[in-house]
Amino acid sequence: MNAQKILSQIMKQAGGGKGSSSGIGGFDAKSLLGGGALGMLVGSKRGRSMGGKAIKYGALAGLGALAWKAWQAHQEQKSAPAEATTATDQPLEQLSGERQESRSLVILRAMIAAARADGHIDAQERAALAEQIDALGADDELHAWLEQQMSAPLDANAIARDADSPQAAREVYLASVAIVDDQNPMERAWLDQLAAALKLDGDLCCTLERQAVESPA
Repeated sequence: MNAQKILSQIMKQAGGGKGSSSGIGGFDAKSLLGGGALGMLVGSKRGRSMGGKAIKYGALAGLGALAWKAWQAHQEQKSAPAEATTATDQPLEQLSGERQESRSLVILRAMIAAARADGHIDAQERAALAEQIDALGADDELHAWLEQQMSAPLDANAIARDADSPQAAREVYLASVAIVDDQNPMERAWLDQLAAALKLDGDLCCTLERQAVESPA
């Protein structure tokens, strides 16, 4: 599969609406959500209220770095000592090869699940999303995987099992936060299920959610 390539393109779409000096707060929501795979994930769902929530989508542009920054802030709040990192516990942007591909795949899986959490993606919208991701260069294997993910039961525990490190868990949660409308009860419930499955404590989840809104990518 070529999940890393597709996720990279989606991250570029997220960053494309950002001003050179204004950070996430400078997003042009209309241009960001108007089309492309990211637009299909977050902007075309029926009943989606964009408004100020559009600024969260910029978290995808620097996903690994933002998740790591949130973790550091969380540790500082707890006055906890710095923890040693392993090869799999690095931010997405620092990974390479199979590790980066595996991380990209679970993040894509989480994003698709988040987009489906309110139950409002119908067959036509699924087909349109698949077409947009194909246009980014998805190979046949990834296309088949995408079709499976769009129809599979939502399973937070299965996603959590594929998050192979604490950093992966933070990135999965942050990517999901960027996609959902947390004012929608079904989508908020999905985030809570995912946090529990990923074994993220409540304070860290709050820090990640604030990071999605407040911090430049």
